[in-house]
Amino acid sequence: MARNAVINGFRKNLVSLAVGLMLAGVVLCGAPAAQQSAPYPRVSKEGFLARLPFFAIDPSIPLHARVVWRWDKPESVREKIVFRGAQNFLVPGYLEFPKAGKKPYPLVLLLHGWSGSKDVWYVEHNIYHGALMRRALLRAGYAILALDAATHGERSNMIDYHEVNTFNSKNAPPVRNYFTFTEISVQTTKDYQRALDYMARRGDIDMKRIGLVGYSMGGMDAFYLLSVEPLIKVAVACVPPLYNPGYGPTSPIDYTWGIGKTPFLMLMGRKDTLGDPAKVEASYRDYLKGPNTKLIWFDSGHKLPAAYVQDALSWVERYMPARTAQ
Repeated sequence: MARNAVINGFRKNLVSLAVGLMLAGVVLCGAPAAQQSAPYPRVSKEGFLARLPFFAIDPSIPLHARVVWRWDKPESVREKIVFRGAQNFLVPGYLEFPKAGKKPYPLVLLLHGWSGSKDVWYVEHNIYHGALMRRALLRAGYAILALDAATHGERSNMIDYHEVNTFNSKNAPPVRNYFTFTEISVQTTKDYQRALDYMARRGDIDMKRIGLVGYSMGGMDAFYLLSVEPLIKVAVACVPPLYNPGYGPTSPIDYTWGIGKTPFLMLMGRKDTLGDPAKVEASYRDYLKGPNTKLIWFDSGHKLPAAYVQDALSWVERYMPARTAQ
């Protein structure tokens, strides 16, 4: 079955700019250490709303979704899926179910970072502690879905199999800027919305219990998705770079308007060179702080310690318990 009328109506509102978003108010309180620092600048609410139609998708476009491979493992079943994305590119992903769980499964989206792929969640001891995060969710009773972001992983054919890099790099290809960062971000956001259309048609996913864990660029994508996808009930954004003029109209700081009342956890590293801790703290204080949001700092850089996995899992379980955990 297609997504319900509420979701389709929500998307039509984006296109017409009659956006019925319940936006959270700004809370002007927080840690004294941040009082001396100004937050990152963000656009006005009107400017934020004006950007949302760029993320809208047409649910009438055929998905052509299918399962192309299936692995039956002792503790889980993994499927490789593929469907047509918003720009007609094929989007591959991994959908995995815990054998200890029951249909319909609560689902957590796993969003990888820049130059990564869906496979990072199957690798031990990488920057994501990917396999640890994936196993923790499966053992708690959640299904997981990980896609290749636009131009990443198996989708690198979109950029002639070059390194994913729109910035200066010694490994940058002779031909540059196949896609801007904004184009990659917008397309990936649309593709995850399309993926949820497919999940709704399958019948084995509980569409009332959809969560998200994103790392780095995937954490940035969390801001965009929460601004346009009402199905997501809880989110964890790990080390998302919040602001950079090079991000253009997709600086995550501008999409703090869209977090609303969704339970939202940010996990950050104080030594991460992709952000200013004082400005991150001030931005959280001014734009995000509320009863259902939290900011946790680690004494680390962009690679968080393995302990972040338990913080992320605990947050998801708190606001979206799996049936096996109830």
